[in-house]
Amino acid sequence: MSVSVEKMEKNLAKLTVEISVEDIEKAMEKVYQQSKGQIQLPGFRKGKAPRKIVEKMYGKDVFLQDAVNEAVPDAYEAACQESDLVIVSQPQIEYTQVELGKPVVFVATVATKPEVTLGEYKGLEVETEAVEVTEEDVLAEIKKEQEKNATTKTVEDRAVEDGDMIELDFEGFIDGVPFEGGKGEDFALTIGSHSFIDTFEEQLIGANIGEEKEINVTFPAEYHAAELAGKPAMFKATVKSIKVKELPELNDEFAGEVSEFETLDEYKADVQKKLTERKEAAAKTAKEDALVEKVVENAQMDIPDLMVESQARTMVQEFAQRLQYQGLSLEQYMQYTGMTAESMMEQNKATALKKIQSRLVLEAVAAAENLEASEEDVQAEIDKMAEQYGMDAEQIKTMLTEDQMEDLKGNIAVQKAVDVIYDAAK
Repeated sequence: MSVSVEKMEKNLAKLTVEISVEDIEKAMEKVYQQSKGQIQLPGFRKGKAPRKIVEKMYGKDVFLQDAVNEAVPDAYEAACQESDLVIVSQPQIEYTQVELGKPVVFVATVATKPEVTLGEYKGLEVETEAVEVTEEDVLAEIKKEQEKNATTKTVEDRAVEDGDMIELDFEGFIDGVPFEGGKGEDFALTIGSHSFIDTFEEQLIGANIGEEKEINVTFPAEYHAAELAGKPAMFKATVKSIKVKELPELNDEFAGEVSEFETLDEYKADVQKKLTERKEAAAKTAKEDALVEKVVENAQMDIPDLMVESQARTMVQEFAQRLQYQGLSLEQYMQYTGMTAESMMEQNKATALKKIQSRLVLEAVAAAENLEASEEDVQAEIDKMAEQYGMDAEQIKTMLTEDQMEDLKGNIAVQKAVDVIYDAAK
């Protein structure tokens, strides 16, 4: 294998890679060995046809394209290492020669890590909001806990009211015809939750148990089911049961049940303390973000589009993984939202650019300030990970690859850069 490097404008580079005839032949043999079990020719048992007979039947280049697909990833990886470039994007591959008996030649266009010229990054000033925790904030937090400890009570002597939790049967009609997905039985609904379209929930207020009520609504113009979008519909709905939420009284007994404190006043004081700490941490993060934005504004760098596209693609992949944890595929999400892979990429590009710029300037600040991760810093981060995952720190350390360890050290250095900028701010 041979490689030549051509550096271009805007931090792009072209790697021209040539894979030898011998290496392609090895890849073809590997492909044949992997696939021969599926090959069946007249006169041979399945998987026993010699390669030469297969090539005579289907053409000498029958395994060529698969061999190229087999050989190119390793050749590209080797070319990257040989080039000594810091590559920050996925490659755009273009084949310039794929012919039996000749070397395979391809060109990989890649983005390389941009150089950053720092401007001012110390003594910066940004607007900040004073941290204040009001009595209303404390009460709102306590009410969340009150809601968690609420009980439900069945109501049989009145009609539906706002806030009730009801169970109902319903069926929807458009122009008098039932439509798919418009029917439900024993459906749980909280009035006022806005789970249903239009004024469906409001029209159930006043309905008695067992009473069939006609509900008239209009589907949103941009409803996910195109055949229903913008259309008026009538639902026949019957309330089957009504339940109300009963909140515990806010007193010393409540405080003792939901906290380590014996009195409501002590509990309130602790809630105020924790809310203050949370708001102060959020305010610090907001100030750090604003300061980093200023450092980016003061710096000069040329970010290649390929780098932004790679970052945006990574963000979409990470989002897809989060969806999987929730039992949803990316394809299902796109179907529900009407988005496409292309529109998701476009939607993420602005954030991707911002993330790239922030990371690059912080790495530049770390380099300018000679900031590095010490062994103690690394161990402290590993200890945090071990506590988070309930594992032994040494076990975590053995699980981390060399690249992951370098990423960890880089993240520590970047956080130190943030601290330098923050501490030096006005």
